Amino acid sequence: MYQKLTRMLIPRIGLYFAVMLAFAGITALLGHREAAAAELAAVAALLAGYGASAFRRRREADRCLREILDNMDQATRNSTLNCPLPLVMFRPDSGEVVWSNERFLRITGGEERMFDTKLADLAPAFDTRWLLEGKDECPEEVELGGRRYQVFGDMARAASEGEESLLATTYWLDVTELADTRDIYKATRPVLALLLLDNYEDAVKSQDESVRSAMLSQVSRRLSRWAELSQGLFLRLDRDRFLLLFEEQYLNHYKEEKFSLLDSVREVVSPAGMPVTVSIGVGVDGDTFGELYRFANLSVEMALSRGGDQAVIKNRFTFEFFGGRSKETERRGKVKSRVMASAMGELAADASCVIVMGHKAPDFDAAGAAVGVCAIARMKGVPHYIVRDNVPTPADELYERVAKMPQYQEVFVDSQEALVRADSRSLLVVVDTNRPEQVQSLELLDSCNKVAVVDHHRRAATYIEGADLNFHEPYASSTCELVSELISYLMEPADLLPGEAEAMMAGLMLDTKNFTTRTGGRTFEAAAMLRRAGGDTSEIRKLFQTDLDDAVAKYGIIQNAKMYRQDVAIAASGRPVGRVTAAQAADELLNIAGIGASFVLYPDGDRVVVSGRSLGTANVQVILEALGGGGNAEAAGAQIPGKTVDQVLEELHGALDNYFDEEESAEPS
Repeated sequence: MYQKLTRMLIPRIGLYFAVMLAFAGITALLGHREAAAAELAAVAALLAGYGASAFRRRREADRCLREILDNMDQATRNSTLNCPLPLVMFRPDSGEVVWSNERFLRITGGEERMFDTKLADLAPAFDTRWLLEGKDECPEEVELGGRRYQVFGDMARAASEGEESLLATTYWLDVTELADTRDIYKATRPVLALLLLDNYEDAVKSQDESVRSAMLSQVSRRLSRWAELSQGLFLRLDRDRFLLLFEEQYLNHYKEEKFSLLDSVREVVSPAGMPVTVSIGVGVDGDTFGELYRFANLSVEMALSRGGDQAVIKNRFTFEFFGGRSKETERRGKVKSRVMASAMGELAADASCVIVMGHKAPDFDAAGAAVGVCAIARMKGVPHYIVRDNVPTPADELYERVAKMPQYQEVFVDSQEALVRADSRSLLVVVDTNRPEQVQSLELLDSCNKVAVVDHHRRAATYIEGADLNFHEPYASSTCELVSELISYLMEPADLLPGEAEAMMAGLMLDTKNFTTRTGGRTFEAAAMLRRAGGDTSEIRKLFQTDLDDAVAKYGIIQNAKMYRQDVAIAASGRPVGRVTAAQAADELLNIAGIGASFVLYPDGDRVVVSGRSLGTANVQVILEALGGGGNAEAAGAQIPGKTVDQVLEELHGALDNYFDEEESAEPS
């Protein structure tokens, strides 16, 4: 090594001597022998002088380099031996300790076994994989002898007996006091929770004052008992609204018990048989109390938009859900519909044009709702368009029927043309979805300044934020029902075209399974209004007809269904099938005695699609949310990319196991 460094410091001028010798040779060839001899003598003299000078320089450089390197080795040895931190050298492949200083031996209690010792014997909790991954800091603190250490280190190659091996050096920094202070800080950070009685007014409606007081007293007693566990500040903000401020160290307890208050409050039942339910919104990880309150408010809104009777935790990044398994009941009044209709009318009238789009692969409900919004825009005299890309969708037959109407000759545009037509005053109406990743064109959603959302699905962790109008009712049977209510306040049934009424009626019939599921009084009011507008049910029935091949495929799926757990039927198809066919198969399985929930899985390109249906015995939305899907309690779906049908089937089994295990654990013993 010394010689190599020395050679690098000595200039190489051999080329110059070669050139001078070449000139002397050329001079001799030209016949000037005396001159050539003189040149050779001069070159020899220069070479001798250079050799002597180079020898002296090499010897001096060698002496200086040896002195520097010897001093460095001594400094390295001194710094290693006298390191103020516990230090250990070991072989990461075998865990054999090569050397450690006394400080490390003291913290590990290994003074008597310094040699032939494994690192795992001295520090059992220490994992060395991070060194092999090329990191210079252990990702987790290491607890040793009641103290906590942050470990730093690196690896080098060392030669031993002619063989190279890896040698790791680690330095252990005691951070016990810092870590304890950090933990105390995290444990005592404030958490703010808002508790809202979802249906208290409905539960005590038409009841005597004594009954109202007794029910409210029972609920308040349960709320207070639950809040006492956190030793926090519990206040009543209104008759049906409460605030709880507590420390974060108690939040894990509430999570582990799955917010038992939900079940406790549900035990309070009115004389009419209606249980009281509560929605809990929790705000965590906020920088200020104002931000915590905003997070809690968003959580309560999220809980209500998902049907109530559940707890939602909101931090600065995402939502976390608990509960939400009870069957939804209709809890909405006509006041909100009237207000939303007025707002929608004003937004449409002020817009330069109205653009409507639904979710990817729109169905009859999305298509019918889009047609209904176009009817409102037509009544306001505003240009209107429906986004329809050139890809097959379940709503194609309905779209083709509507496109034949004279009023809809120029209405259908693809997403790129919609982007061109949109300007700063355009109104984008999103129907039948509230999740940005599910819309037909995310680019169009981001481009429009004014956005309105009309949807009936329970809200997921991701949703369209900042909408100018958000008509979101998870208790409605379909989006077409909601749009029908808007139309009833903005125009007369006679102003609605028969083809438009039939399109919306088709959406109603699809999502209610011909008015057999998720129906309420408002559903039949919407159907009656559409019937008065000229909707022909015999024409609508033709939209639901399937050809023979689809019917055979549907019953082939049903034939391969297998029972799982209690009353769940799962049909996994290894071949692609139509989306409508799969949905119909899932619906058809529910007509079989003994089946309360059904799931159909099939591949679709590089993803696997799951359709879930339920008669109310299981909440398929909660089940499929574990797979990244969504929907509502009785009809939900999921699209899982990058996995096979068998892998998704295994994940579905796990989600079902978790769901029913939690259901069983929540049942009173």
